[in-house]
Amino acid sequence: MTFTLTFTDADPADVDRLGGKGAGLARMTQDGLRVPPGYIVSTDACRHYLAAGAMPDGLVDEVFDRLAALETASGKTFGTGPLPLLLSVRSGAPISMPGMMDTVLNLGLGREAAIAMATATHDVRFTADLVARFHAMYAETVLGALDPGDGIADLVAAVSADDDPGAVHDRVWAACEKALDDDCGESVPDDPRAQLVGAVEAVFRSWNTRRARTYRDHHKIPHDLGTAVVVQAMVFGNLSSDSGSGVVFTRNPVTGEPGLFGEYLAHSQGEDVVAGTRTPDPVATALAPEVLDELRTTCAELERRQGDVLDIEFTVERSTLWLLQVRSAKRTPEAAVRIASDLLTEGALTPGAALRAVSSEQVRQVQRPGFADGDVEAAREDGRLLTTGIGACPGQVSGELVLDPDRAKEAADAGTAVILARAVTSPADLHGMIAAQGIVTATGGSTSHAAVVARALGTACVVGASAMTVDPEARVLAVDGRSIAEGEPVSLDGATGELFTGSFATSTPASATGSMSALLAVAADAARCEVLCRVTLPGDVAGAREAGAHGLVTAVDDVLAATGHLDGLVEGLLGHGAGRDGFGAIAALVEAEFTPLLAAAGDVEVGVRAIDLVADEARELLQQTAVTTRHPELSVPLGRPELVRAQLEGLGRAVLASGSRARVHLAVRHISDPMEARALTALAEETGPDVTVGTYLTSPRAAYGAVDIAAASAVVWLEVRTLQAAMFGIPARQLLTAEPLDGYLRRGLLSCDPRTTLDPSVQVLLTEVARATDDSGRRIGMRLSGEVSDTVAAQLYASGFRRFAVDAAQTRPLVLALGKAALAG
Repeated sequence: MTFTLTFTDADPADVDRLGGKGAGLARMTQDGLRVPPGYIVSTDACRHYLAAGAMPDGLVDEVFDRLAALETASGKTFGTGPLPLLLSVRSGAPISMPGMMDTVLNLGLGREAAIAMATATHDVRFTADLVARFHAMYAETVLGALDPGDGIADLVAAVSADDDPGAVHDRVWAACEKALDDDCGESVPDDPRAQLVGAVEAVFRSWNTRRARTYRDHHKIPHDLGTAVVVQAMVFGNLSSDSGSGVVFTRNPVTGEPGLFGEYLAHSQGEDVVAGTRTPDPVATALAPEVLDELRTTCAELERRQGDVLDIEFTVERSTLWLLQVRSAKRTPEAAVRIASDLLTEGALTPGAALRAVSSEQVRQVQRPGFADGDVEAAREDGRLLTTGIGACPGQVSGELVLDPDRAKEAADAGTAVILARAVTSPADLHGMIAAQGIVTATGGSTSHAAVVARALGTACVVGASAMTVDPEARVLAVDGRSIAEGEPVSLDGATGELFTGSFATSTPASATGSMSALLAVAADAARCEVLCRVTLPGDVAGAREAGAHGLVTAVDDVLAATGHLDGLVEGLLGHGAGRDGFGAIAALVEAEFTPLLAAAGDVEVGVRAIDLVADEARELLQQTAVTTRHPELSVPLGRPELVRAQLEGLGRAVLASGSRARVHLAVRHISDPMEARALTALAEETGPDVTVGTYLTSPRAAYGAVDIAAASAVVWLEVRTLQAAMFGIPARQLLTAEPLDGYLRRGLLSCDPRTTLDPSVQVLLTEVARATDDSGRRIGMRLSGEVSDTVAAQLYASGFRRFAVDAAQTRPLVLALGKAALAG
């Protein structure tokens, strides 16, 4: 088996084997772009290494055979002169994991190569910098050492360009070795070939570091993919004043605005840019005009070919542009929506591809509440603005200031909203970054580690707040003489880059952007489904209609709870005995509170769920035990027809009082037999024509008999979460929480996650339910409570269902998911 491939020979489509970085380099090389030559050690080798704990047989020989070919392609010699070949050894997983795994640059610097490099470049100080960088990176990555500290940097800074190269090498190498020995008793090999083998093995090991596993757990990336290793000839952005390194996006990853967006750091290597330890300059002003023009042309062509916004790493060596990496750009939710809409408009994406470019979670994040503009302006006037940095990921959040990632996680686990402030973040901070509501750093630009990870997490982030000093030991943040102690409230605006003292209330979510509306219109047109949205108060209706809802759903007990009338409802349930008029007070409550809601609803369909004393939530709200003990007949759907009649009468009077033309139905939960459905219809006919009745199916028996129940009902809803929970034998409320199911799934005790995927047993029942639908699929509706899973939406769409009801915040995500399902393939 061959474990290695050159950029020229590899198939760019084989991302699983080449990793994202390797596939991108192969594609650019084969497209004729200027890429330093190199080769890829495949993910197959990594998986073998992780399973066996040793390099696969023959891999080391392959690595050196490819190295010989690389020497020929580059015209340089590994480990010696006259022009030494130095290497970068980088990880490249099939799914991008920015900053999570290891890299070694400037590899191949033994004494002989260092002297040859100094001679070839006529710059001993440059070579001394390479030696120090290589030693520190190899020691940290391969040997697990700490940063050698300022002493080495001072030693390099004292070197002159025309010093004796051999003596300088010996002096810098010896100092680095002493620092390493003091730290961990290890030594960096001076044999370049041994360095290469050690670096490849270290990249393999980095797949299972804590930070990498944490990242994969959070982003639901499989742990068995493994990483490829990219071995590539070095080019040097730190060689001269007309050299440098940068990262550029083909569009703004924060706002989605078209046009080149990125940063460039002159006289630097790539690690200086992404580490965030120095603040770079905007690429549009920092690059020489001819290099900028070439970069713009290249980026536009790459975006056109790949149909996506790209993140491109590059190096300029003595005014020559070299491309080092291309990948799909991490972007904020707001940017993702705008970019997908723009690319669709430009014809670069098909409707299906444009919808797939946006996730339901990104839609949810765009809808998140923000600060009221007036409150922010008042805070500025009151001097609460601490500092302003670079907005790296939008979002307006308040929380307690925390200066350490471990403490951030502890506070978040205890339920506290946290703003994590760091001088600079590193992959070791990931657990704290995940826990935080917002992140702010003192250094770094919008392509630094903090910015890239925050965009991947969708977490509000500000970077480059250079006036800020962070002291995690003293637990104090200082800005221009002002000190803020850890634990004090602060607020962060990831769009403007502002950090305030104190907290803000959040305002109602803003309306969807024009870009989101355009995308959702495409999705709705493709899916052709009816989506009803849950509301409880008249003020909710406008937001539901704006989100694209075709109708509304609500519940009698929810409305009475929201309006403060639960006590009256419970008194009515507890206080009345038999008799047709025993629930007259409940009818009056329903009329009073539904009249304004129906007036706001206008002429849409309004589905009302009847009072349910069996549901989990009724235990506290409706004093379930006391009520059903006194009236056990209320434990079954039609045990007290008078209760259903009271609700029908109240709703009928509300329809008339509101002047609404809404099409109202009252649906009763837990119907499981056609005889119940027929009795319910007869009851409605006795009460009057203004409100029809329907059924909520919640049990496997009901689903199995859906055809006959539907034949006797005007409207039928199936509660997907409740049915799924019943099939698993667990309370339905557990499908709305992280635990205990997260722990159960980690232990491998379930074959599917019932919160995100329909179990095969449920799909079998849904096949029966689907028989009751008409040709348009609109006879039986699917009620989806909690967060809507794209997978569940696609499964239901594929089963023929075209009518849905969801909670308010899930309306847009569901429309998007249904559009994706309609345009799949």
